[in-house]
Amino acid sequence: MNGDFIMNQILGMKWLNGLIGNLLSALGMDTAGMIGGSIQFFLYDVIKITILLCVLIYLISYIQSYFPPERSKKIMGKFHGIWANCIAALLGTVTPFCSCSSIPLFIGFTSAGLPLGVTFSFLISSPMVDLGSMVLLMSIFGPKVAVIYVVLGLVVAVLGGTIIERFHMEEQVEEFIRRVSAVDIDSPSLSQKERLLYAKDQVLETLKKVFPYILLGVGIGAIIHNWIPESWVVTILGSKNPLGVILATIIGIPMYADIFGTIPIAEALLAKGAQLGTVLAFMMGVTTLSLPSMVMLRKAIKPKLLVVFMAICTVGIIAVGYIFNLLQGTIL
Repeated sequence: MNGDFIMNQILGMKWLNGLIGNLLSALGMDTAGMIGGSIQFFLYDVIKITILLCVLIYLISYIQSYFPPERSKKIMGKFHGIWANCIAALLGTVTPFCSCSSIPLFIGFTSAGLPLGVTFSFLISSPMVDLGSMVLLMSIFGPKVAVIYVVLGLVVAVLGGTIIERFHMEEQVEEFIRRVSAVDIDSPSLSQKERLLYAKDQVLETLKKVFPYILLGVGIGAIIHNWIPESWVVTILGSKNPLGVILATIIGIPMYADIFGTIPIAEALLAKGAQLGTVLAFMMGVTTLSLPSMVMLRKAIKPKLLVVFMAICTVGIIAVGYIFNLLQGTIL
């Protein structure tokens, strides 16, 4: 089984796109037209992303069952300096899929007495570079893009946490979190059956939470793919606009979605001529700096630290976007 077959037929499910196109044609619909093409894009992406979502969440939740908050805290507590930031960033890849889900864990780690920079490395990494995003990116953009995306995302998380640690801003954490006494409870030992049941429950819970955003994201992607003129996208987000990455990052911040809702939009934008780094910067902006997440985070930290966090993430995302734009010709 060669790599192209895995990428196109297993992860990309190109066979599903052909099947849906044939079914729509059999029903008398012109899939080359705007309406038929939009319907084909919508059905294909919703089914594909939902299948991948369920499989990925099941596998990742099973792995996550070995890393409950208490155990993650103990693992991170064994390391110091930049190595602690690296471990925190790596642990972030096997935890929840959006920043709103990561913030309660961040609060727990902070109240447990872990260094502030370490907890921020976790907070940056968790929504930006989870394992699910890597597999989904592989299904759309290929393995090179996915691997570089994850590596650069981890670099942003490690550097961001390290910079925040150097600023010594512990007093910028809200008082009620600093007063919480950490309870050191051993992680319960789960049986194999309990781990499998936990993974199944996580699939159902996460699917219920993110499916509306999948529908919204795919719907926007279908409109972009079939109704927005290519010249518009190229002008705003193409290579001739040096501010495209910055614009895409800023546009992404007020939105709220996760990686599963943003990928179809990124896919459609790329097909219309947007640069790779620009669409990836948009995705990172949405998943890492969404407005609802920042409102939640403000309850845990004071405005000064929140501004520093947002500034570090924004600069990191923009840098990643420009790096991808420079590499686009060699990795796509």
